[in-house]
Amino acid sequence: MRERKIVYTNLQSPLGDMIAGATDNGVCFLEWYDRRGDIPLILERVTKRYRTTPVEGGSNNRHIKQLVTELARYFDGKLRSFDVRIDVTGTLFEQRVWKELLTIPMGETRTYLQIAKAVGKPGGSRAVGRANGANSLPIVIPCHRVIKTSGDLGGYGGKVWRKKRLLELEKIIL
Repeated sequence: MRERKIVYTNLQSPLGDMIAGATDNGVCFLEWYDRRGDIPLILERVTKRYRTTPVEGGSNNRHIKQLVTELARYFDGKLRSFDVRIDVTGTLFEQRVWKELLTIPMGETRTYLQIAKAVGKPGGSRAVGRANGANSLPIVIPCHRVIKTSGDLGGYGGKVWRKKRLLELEKIIL
């Protein structure tokens, strides 16, 4: 079996600097610089999750190029859904939650409870929250679209102010 190779690059967004990584099969992470403290911590987490050390130089990776193009269109309000291929690793439960997140249409939200019920774990709102927190591909896998049953935003690894801005951006598109 061939070892998975991950390349990464830094990029800018209207909501702050980000780092993106991809394999030959698709994009595997997209993080805000300030989510985990700094780039070395982000790369350490990626190394642990994927069991390989990411190398810089991802700006020529076709999946990262597509991600950059789609993110620009997203932030310009011209993209309704992402088409970039993804290659994320997680537990079976995390994968089920992330797959469910991908079904939430742009401009809509779901509650942690709704997601828990949809993945067959009706008492698992907190587990859904943890799976959201483990999502290494925010925006593309739209964990920002999950809110509390009360209507409050809840947490967001990229900071709650960004979650609010992303939701505002998506509602403007409608």
